[in-house]
Amino acid sequence: MNSNHPIDNRSITIALCAGEASGDLLGAHLMDALKQRCPNARFVGIGGPRMMAKGFESLYDQEKLAVRGFVEVVKRLPEILKIRRGLVKSLKKIRPDVFVGIDAPDFNLGVAEKLKKAGIPTLHYVSPSVWAWRRERVDTIVHQVNRVLCLFPMEPPLYQDAGGKADFVGHPLAQTMPIDADREAARKQMKIEQWETVFCLMPGSRVSEIDYMAPLFFHTAKLLLQRYPSARFLLPVATVATRQRLVEILNQGEFRALPIQLMSAHADLACTAADVVLVTSGTATLEVALCKRPMVISYRISPLTYAYVKRKVKVPHVGLPNILLNKGAVPELLQHDARPEKLAAAVAEWYESPRDVAALQQDFHQLHLILKKDTSALAAEAVLAESGVAAAA
Repeated sequence: MNSNHPIDNRSITIALCAGEASGDLLGAHLMDALKQRCPNARFVGIGGPRMMAKGFESLYDQEKLAVRGFVEVVKRLPEILKIRRGLVKSLKKIRPDVFVGIDAPDFNLGVAEKLKKAGIPTLHYVSPSVWAWRRERVDTIVHQVNRVLCLFPMEPPLYQDAGGKADFVGHPLAQTMPIDADREAARKQMKIEQWETVFCLMPGSRVSEIDYMAPLFFHTAKLLLQRYPSARFLLPVATVATRQRLVEILNQGEFRALPIQLMSAHADLACTAADVVLVTSGTATLEVALCKRPMVISYRISPLTYAYVKRKVKVPHVGLPNILLNKGAVPELLQHDARPEKLAAAVAEWYESPRDVAALQQDFHQLHLILKKDTSALAAEAVLAESGVAAAA
């Protein structure tokens, strides 16, 4: 297939469902690649601001699905189930040519299963972390969807061994971000002097994460400020809802004087400009690695959720850079270890160890090369193949 030219001019309908900010970014890139092949495509389902800016018809507010942790989900379960029922009903009526669930597996795989039974081809874009925990899900997933699109090279064999279809499409961040991150240029763009001490705080892309992580990160910032009085802090913000919550927390008396600059998106710019990044475990850790910056990974969830997850996890690390490099390249301070004193000490250790930072950047460079593929194009080809458009072209 020649991916540079449209392959079909009919009005194909592609349903997408992205449950959170990272899925919204994947969805937006996928839409671009699909539009190159099918300029008249209609996109409908659930998506965020990036997807909607490209003409996506979102039937529900994406933010309502952005909930993490078992305890937190239980509180919102009636509303989430109502949205899922409504989405399935609407899509059965619309009869899209194909459905793509983007991340959010607990929500999307249930939708995909019902649509597949109704004769609509389904894909899941971003394999759940089956290599890390609950590996038994693989057998279920291959029956729920026609194909899984995987961002990491160790994932497809797990589905293929279970009789399913899966493709390694690379990671879109590795494709869109430069191999050589230019810290000097990033600072110039942000009007930050090269000598300034700059830390980046990334407490999460969901409001529920912000509630757990932002106060912890702000207490850490206060300790770092004692150690480096001229330091400044950058905080990229994923959504309007998370910005509102962050502003509420920062307006509390103990945090009001912190020199924190909230930035709309531009996480890559903030990370590249920073000396060290303090980041909540998740997709953002990979973004920091691709910016070639040292980081400290942290995570806190409810004690009940943590107890459940800890029993199920089968890998020695939780941070994506550590998992992909198969070593403890960057510190992980989780749950009981997620304390301001420990986080500040770990950040300071990176800041004061340029030789260690240089070695880490070499590791991250190699990781970038492994993950760099034309992700959106490969994903689009798989989507159209399942829809039947590629075969008909």
